[in-house]
Amino acid sequence: MNQDSSTPTDGPWAADIDCLLTLAMPLALEEEMLDLLRQHADLVPGFSVIQGHGIGIHAPLTTAMEQVQGRARRVFVHMVMRSGDVAPLVARLREVLQSPQVFYWAVPLQTFGRLA
Repeated sequence: MNQDSSTPTDGPWAADIDCLLTLAMPLALEEEMLDLLRQHADLVPGFSVIQGHGIGIHAPLTTAMEQVQGRARRVFVHMVMRSGDVAPLVARLREVLQSPQVFYWAVPLQTFGRLA
């Protein structure tokens, strides 16, 4: 990973950040998932939550509005983290929240830092 050398880190974990993990889920699971993530600050020091829409066979249209629009309301949680922590975090989440409606993916993070 190419961390901006002019940017101070927020602790020893920041130097190893090399991955972006995204979770996608229905709105109904948002609060439970956020509570779970807060309990695992050892693996995820922070995250961002974004409201969006899912389109496709794996995004069931459950409300009348979703059926009219042709898209399902979803919550996306983005976490920058160490790639080695992805599998342990997913395993912990899976133990507590076994839902086929929660999708995840991880991608390499080329850079991470702050502007000030």
